[in-house]
Amino acid sequence: MSSATETRAREFRLQLERRILVADGAMGTMLYSRGVFINRCFDELNVVQPDLVLGVHAEYVKAGAEVLETNTFGANRARLASFGIADKLRAINEAGVRLAREAAGDDAFVAGAIGPLGLHIEPIGPTSYEEARTMFREQADILVESGVDLLVLETFLNLEELREGILAAREAAGEDLAIAALVTIGDDGRLAGGLTPEEFTANLNEWPVDIIGCNCSVGPKVMLEALERVLQHTRKPVCAMPNAGLPVRVEGRAMYLSSPEYMAQYARRMLWAGVRMVGGCCGTTPEHIRMIASETRSLQPGQHRVTTVVEEPAAKPEALPKTPVAEKSGLGAKLAAGRFVAFVEILPPRGVDATKEIEGARLCAAHGIDCINVPDGPRASARMSAQVTCQLIQEQAGIEAVNHFCCRDRNILGIQSELLGGYAAGVRNLICITGDPPRMGPNLKATAVFDVDAIGLVNIANNLNRGLDIGGAPMGSKTALLIGVGANPGALNLDEEVHRFELKVEAGAEYAVTQPVFDLELLERFLRRIEGVRIPVLCGIWPLTSLRNAEFMVNELRVPVPAPYMERMRRCETPEAARAEGVDIAREMVERVRPMVEGVQLSAPFGRYTMALDVAEAIGPR
Repeated sequence: MSSATETRAREFRLQLERRILVADGAMGTMLYSRGVFINRCFDELNVVQPDLVLGVHAEYVKAGAEVLETNTFGANRARLASFGIADKLRAINEAGVRLAREAAGDDAFVAGAIGPLGLHIEPIGPTSYEEARTMFREQADILVESGVDLLVLETFLNLEELREGILAAREAAGEDLAIAALVTIGDDGRLAGGLTPEEFTANLNEWPVDIIGCNCSVGPKVMLEALERVLQHTRKPVCAMPNAGLPVRVEGRAMYLSSPEYMAQYARRMLWAGVRMVGGCCGTTPEHIRMIASETRSLQPGQHRVTTVVEEPAAKPEALPKTPVAEKSGLGAKLAAGRFVAFVEILPPRGVDATKEIEGARLCAAHGIDCINVPDGPRASARMSAQVTCQLIQEQAGIEAVNHFCCRDRNILGIQSELLGGYAAGVRNLICITGDPPRMGPNLKATAVFDVDAIGLVNIANNLNRGLDIGGAPMGSKTALLIGVGANPGALNLDEEVHRFELKVEAGAEYAVTQPVFDLELLERFLRRIEGVRIPVLCGIWPLTSLRNAEFMVNELRVPVPAPYMERMRRCETPEAARAEGVDIAREMVERVRPMVEGVQLSAPFGRYTMALDVAEAIGPR
């Protein structure tokens, strides 16, 4: 490899360790949509219609792809021979790398794509393992010599064939170049020969490959379910590149009907599960990748461009001492004194009339609730600002408020301005969150900022508490914000959740509020994992309103609800009975978590504040 290639190869490995990477989508789908006949050799277009291929690559880069696969999936000797163009093998592969590199520039890595040979190999076919490895090695040598940053072997049904491809690729690549190996599974999550995710993962763990995963064949739902099992049995980075659903014949054409929004929703779930590289296969387009890239940015803001680092300077002679937690707010005093506290969540109004919300807050105050927690644009909705809602509640309902503050809608300048303004207006309690991406709301054309994530936001607020602005310069005065953060004990990738929690505490978090919890074992496991960085934790409690609500929790919000609770909701014959059962379950959870945490946050589903207060009765004297 050239020195430039070695540098890019090292950079790819470094970036893969640091963050999630977004790969491109389908090449064949895009070429087909541009009028290329399905029976053409798509790889040959690298040399006969290079501008067409270059244009597709460029669209994916513009959409946010950071890994471009070369248009060489079928550019091995066996497949090219079936078109009578085996003599063009070197030219096609070299051109494939050149076109991808031209489109990628400095914005994306180039992955040399290698697909199956299209032959039956031993013991069921005439092609020997040695012959198969020779053909794989021939293509891999050319791709490596042409300057790829990594190799991707994809869409393999047969593990024996994939093994020969991996060994050939490693021989060609040496130790420096990363290799990804992706299998394709059926609707049952298994390989064509019946191997389960656990079984094929065990093989991939043993072979000299850096990234493992799945691509093609199935849509995102089945792939997510399979990869959740893969992730439990490997320490290697995992890649997901699903089809846009299963193809449907429409007027003689194969159509993939999974929308970009649907694919992005599942991409988010895959990333929550621990996937490190995500893209698309058949049926996916630049619009799919654009939506997937947006989801990725929402989970790791600031990673795709020059990051604004907000941190305290090494020398801090002009930083002011921070105000003790007990002196920051009424909530701070209660937490410092070890009081068990209770929040009730009240959403901001959709318009300018906050009468209902203020009356709900008054009702909560009368029942001894400590604080009203006000979400900031929940599920990417456009409502009255959380900060103003907090001000109105504090002024007119006589109860302290907690301001959810998210990074989605503000750059760091706006973040500092609003934190200072909110503090001056008397809103002292925060919960710092990254925020739901705009795709989750009704305004699909809305864009997101995400200059920083929740960790960066905590850093900013902590600096303001020391009298330092976003650049680390003294302001001459300071805030005394009580800094809270979110936590998810039911996260599919608990290691990542705990790691981020540790970073939040290191940045200055002073208390935490969890996502709704129904499974006590998950909460216990999470609390054990954070013992070394323990701050006061408030457990989220959600009174279920119906079986459908419970199913939404499980399937859409990925909040585990134990089977006994699901069955209890299923047995309810009327809406009233279901709500009463939901309150009973929530009261049981309050009683069970009370010895473990420092408080609870009670949700009022669909504005039913009395349900939250009915649950609060289980708290008892405090």
